[in-house]
Amino acid sequence: MPTPTKAQLITALQANPFFADFSDTILQPLVQDALYRTYATGEIIVAEGELLSGLYFLQSGWLKVVKISQGGREQVIRFLEPGETFNEIGMFANQPLPATAIALEAAGIWLIRKDSIQQLLREQPQFAEHLIAKLSSRLLYLVSLISDLSLLPVSGRLAHLLLTDAKDGVLDRPRWYTQAEMAARLGTVPDVVQRALRQLEKDGLITVQRSTIHIIDRAGLMQLAKQS
Repeated sequence: MPTPTKAQLITALQANPFFADFSDTILQPLVQDALYRTYATGEIIVAEGELLSGLYFLQSGWLKVVKISQGGREQVIRFLEPGETFNEIGMFANQPLPATAIALEAAGIWLIRKDSIQQLLREQPQFAEHLIAKLSSRLLYLVSLISDLSLLPVSGRLAHLLLTDAKDGVLDRPRWYTQAEMAARLGTVPDVVQRALRQLEKDGLITVQRSTIHIIDRAGLMQLAKQS
């Protein structure tokens, strides 16, 4: 696959919530020194504890952002699809990365340099305000994740996951989206996820196919997602 152009990067950024509504002229200085690299399936893009020099933008492929215990167990924080970013905190703080990013399939990633972002923040106050609002939304997501893991049973966490990730009532599962990956996202083990999926299907809330999960009873899932 050929390397995307900087013009294509600007267009892709304008579809991202962090950079939406900003013109080519404003974003051009941001991308002029951006670097593009490809990664193989399973390759670590960045590891927890690293000090990074910018914002990462996923042009193609899928990633997972995980915390890994000393025993090797993964807790998936986010799955990233094309058009999303990671290491947002690195734009403001000189802090090590709090999690590891791994390619779930072949991926193409841009590194947007930190100094370019900081220069744009100084020159465009409205960009800074917009960015802070989006980072606040990301913080609320992380608080919700912690709440789910600590307060909801697995069935409730699974219901919340399906409601959040499904588009038009359908959760598409790429080849990598196995029950093991779903279990890592939910903070449990694959056997428990399998039983929970079967129970939701038995209760008439979903139907499970090889590569998709269809929501049949959204209200029922919402009720289950609220139980603690």
